[in-house]
Amino acid sequence: MRKRTDLWKMVSIVILSAILVAGCSQGESASETAPASVLKDGKYDPPLTITIAKQQDENAGKYINGETLNDNVLTRWGEQNLGIQIQTTLLGGDASQYNTKLRLALTGSEKLPDVLPVYDTMLVNDLIESGQVKEITEDISTYMPDRLKEIYKQYPTTFNPVVRDGKVYGMAIAPNLTEGEVMLIRQDWLDQLNMKAPTTIEEFEQVIAAFTNEDPDGNGKKDTYGFTFSGKDSYNTGWVSDPVMIFSAYTGKRLPRQWHNDNGKLTYGSVADGNKEALAKLRDWYAKGYLNKELATQGAWDALSDFTEGKAGIIIGRPWLYDSVKDVEKNVEGAKISAYPTIKGVNGDKTYQSAQLNDGVFMFNKDFQNMEAFFLYYDKMYDAAFSTGDFKYGYAQGYDYDIVNNEVTFDPTKFNTPLEAVQGVGKMAFTKNTPSVDGPGQSYYYLANGVKADTGVLIQSASKDQTTQDGYRISYENRDILLPNAFNGPPTPTMQNVWEQLTTMEQETFTKIIYGNEPLEAFDTFVKQWHEKGGDTVIEEVNEWYNQASETDVMTLMNLK
Repeated sequence: MRKRTDLWKMVSIVILSAILVAGCSQGESASETAPASVLKDGKYDPPLTITIAKQQDENAGKYINGETLNDNVLTRWGEQNLGIQIQTTLLGGDASQYNTKLRLALTGSEKLPDVLPVYDTMLVNDLIESGQVKEITEDISTYMPDRLKEIYKQYPTTFNPVVRDGKVYGMAIAPNLTEGEVMLIRQDWLDQLNMKAPTTIEEFEQVIAAFTNEDPDGNGKKDTYGFTFSGKDSYNTGWVSDPVMIFSAYTGKRLPRQWHNDNGKLTYGSVADGNKEALAKLRDWYAKGYLNKELATQGAWDALSDFTEGKAGIIIGRPWLYDSVKDVEKNVEGAKISAYPTIKGVNGDKTYQSAQLNDGVFMFNKDFQNMEAFFLYYDKMYDAAFSTGDFKYGYAQGYDYDIVNNEVTFDPTKFNTPLEAVQGVGKMAFTKNTPSVDGPGQSYYYLANGVKADTGVLIQSASKDQTTQDGYRISYENRDILLPNAFNGPPTPTMQNVWEQLTTMEQETFTKIIYGNEPLEAFDTFVKQWHEKGGDTVIEEVNEWYNQASETDVMTLMNLK
């Protein structure tokens, strides 16, 4: 028994000694201070790490050559050239999952990364309210490079969602006015019928009537129609299969599902005068077979299938839509697509369409101490947009461009090691959308006016199909018709309770009128009920938000004026 007791004493002493040694070792490690990273000649030494959150959707970067999220051609470039390691520590597979993970991080279930791209306005609001994100008013003034300041000066309203009490808690991700929509029309059908592209609502009606009734494909069958668009989720898609041009022809700048700044007061477009006339026109066209019969059940991407299959003659969308529908030129002999500007309104003014200035905002962990490093890295991401520096042609040779026989090419099939598609290297960083300063298509406008393609951006633009180039040129020439949504704040208290009900009522009413299931007067009833069921309060709250967001001149505080 005595021996057993002695044995346990020895074991205890050994364990205690081990704990003390381990404790001393940990204490010594904790007391060691890592050398501070110093920025010298544009590079941090020793390298520092910036942790980021990332929404890994289909546009957020692809990896080849065995590369991964945290070890790829761009992360290696950052470490080798800037001494900055970018490490993704919070990853979401889609918008819903990503937002859920950010919310969980807010509760402390996992560490909030240094840099947070946030795409949900309610989440932006909650992050600010939580006190977990950094106020960056002074950081922008001190560390933002001058060429980025020149960009952000152009888009002051993008700061509205991240301003509280005169302080700035974030910044737009790569602000840049999106490209506008164009009409893509079956040129061979126009030629077959000896018609010109429409410029007014009357001419538009004549063309879609002819596309429906005069056998434009010459097959002897009544199997074509004029205009395909989506009415499933909204009559203002903002990108492809969009019918908003027809509404704007009667409502001007007051677009469905969009807020408009009308001399300092924000108004909601869906209840504006003119919508009733637009619905009457669509109702008439639907009854006559000029429109997609399934428009109410087809999403934006679904609605273009009839155009691609040679059944529909007109579709509206951003210029890159041509890439998605051009197969009709291969599938149907003689098919030819041309791009045209959208029509004029009934009063002779242009028709308008929604536009985007940014996709989400950057926010930062309140404990993040390396804003200067963030801006150094972020500014380098803009090299591709300015055709400067390491990225003057693109982000990585052999990935999104290559040099073959001393010529820059963006055709992946012609790369030294051919690829099926270019790799979105820029999207491997912390932005979903590669930074651009081309606006609605400035480079295409320059090319059309004889500017030589001698920069990365111009060479890339010149590599596009001619119809796509025409579309972007038209977009740039008509950039004054682009209207960003005037309300970009979080849902107001009343919105959180009634907005889904109001938008559902709106969508159902519009669709039933177009389908002929409700009389045209149903629009008047909708407007009355919209105001009574919370719409008036929402208008009041939206304007309160707008006034509060505008009351402090944060642009001056950030040295952006």
